[in-house]
Amino acid sequence: MDEQTPSALTQLPSWLLTQSAAQAHRIVTESFAAGGARAYHFRLLATLVEFGPASQAELGRRSSIDRSDVVAALNELEAEGYVERSPDPADGRRNIITITTAGKRHQRRLTNLVGKAQEEIFAPLSATDRNKLSTILGKLLTYHQE
Repeated sequence: MDEQTPSALTQLPSWLLTQSAAQAHRIVTESFAAGGARAYHFRLLATLVEFGPASQAELGRRSSIDRSDVVAALNELEAEGYVERSPDPADGRRNIITITTAGKRHQRRLTNLVGKAQEEIFAPLSATDRNKLSTILGKLLTYHQE
């Protein structure tokens, strides 16, 4: 930590968390940019791989992306041939998004990029510490989402 930062801040877990999150965000963003992608692309493709075809609204909910950002990211993914939109047979006003074979390959590439970013972010931590941190952060997130 910077020696110029007041200890009143560096002793606050919330301050440490936000500062660490900013660094993590920068590293992940740079990783995806090097692969010609954005974090939203990874989140949407990972959601489609795990849960299958879905409406745009459902994708937004499952990946925690705002509806307007979902549309923009899906437009980019569709332009690259990574997803396809088709009318929902149950409701013609909705689109169902399906990942393509190229999209699955791209998602695997993005998974590798995010894995490398995780290694960079958490390099000073042992595997045990990483697991503990993930457990603690998961508890915090669950508590504040309820």
